[in-house]
Amino acid sequence: MIYGNIYCESITGNKLFDYSSPRNSDGLFTPYILLRDKLLQSGIEINTPDVNTDRAVSFEIHMDGRPLIDNNIRKYLIAVENPLINMLNADVEHLKSYYRVFSLTDASLIYPGAVRIFTPNVISMRAPRPFADRSIFSCLICSNKAAPWFGSNDLYAERINVIRWYEKNALPLFHLYGRGWGKPGHAFSRKDKLLRRIARLRTQLFGYKPFPSWHGEVNFKSEILSDAKFSYCYENVKDMPYYITEKIFDAFLSGCVPIYWGANNVLDYIPADCFIDRRNFRDTAEVHKYLLSVTPEQHAQYQKNIAEFLGSEKGYLFNAENFATTIANAIAGDVIPGAAK
Repeated sequence: MIYGNIYCESITGNKLFDYSSPRNSDGLFTPYILLRDKLLQSGIEINTPDVNTDRAVSFEIHMDGRPLIDNNIRKYLIAVENPLINMLNADVEHLKSYYRVFSLTDASLIYPGAVRIFTPNVISMRAPRPFADRSIFSCLICSNKAAPWFGSNDLYAERINVIRWYEKNALPLFHLYGRGWGKPGHAFSRKDKLLRRIARLRTQLFGYKPFPSWHGEVNFKSEILSDAKFSYCYENVKDMPYYITEKIFDAFLSGCVPIYWGANNVLDYIPADCFIDRRNFRDTAEVHKYLLSVTPEQHAQYQKNIAEFLGSEKGYLFNAENFATTIANAIAGDVIPGAAK
């Protein structure tokens, strides 16, 4: 047996491969469980480093860029985090340390042997609930975060714009879910930090709700999305090619129609009739006006289009099965020449 270490922040004891882990909500770990299974078929076993302590390790897999130790062990990078957040995923000198890079953005694909991957999703086909059986008109599921940058491509701020528009104009038709919304939004300037502190005191002392549309945290996004007609699915940044994350697929898999804003080449991979393209609207008011016009029949057609896409070759690009197979074949071919299938 050939052994490899896989490094994932704060995960030990092979919990990354535990289907029953509380952290495996919405199948987060499933792509890596599949990856381990596929490598085992080639006589290669990956474990978290603490499990491999007494074994000879032939290679390492790093889930996103991390500080490196020069131990003369072949290293692989799976770069799925936005390089604006994990800057090592696009750091030229850092990438030179890896034998092979698997990435969804162009920033990491500059070296021979680099492999394009797509954000993996556990795609299963099931009949979606119809329009009339969905009690939530529109929703947004995300954590209360703010971008560490203030560029024109920032979509954290656009999420806040959506939230505030609905709270002012159509509160009953919008539900906000996620962590941290019981607190005021993030602040960076001295003045904003002071105002945030005052708002925080109001929350603690008087029960002030900084985000009246907030309906609490969720363990499984599918529980909300299967009851929602529409969901705002904004990436962290816009106009980054190939940066199509799980957000739009979370909606797809629950039969919820997404309003998407993110990768500028999304139409190269996802048909336009599967989602509502936020770029086609001036602001949230225009989007909402369009949502109100969608009939049950039109909503059902969206669901039909989504199902056809998920079962297509293009849909398979985003399947966890494809993700695991692509990476496993490349590593097996490197470690055991001729082993790739």
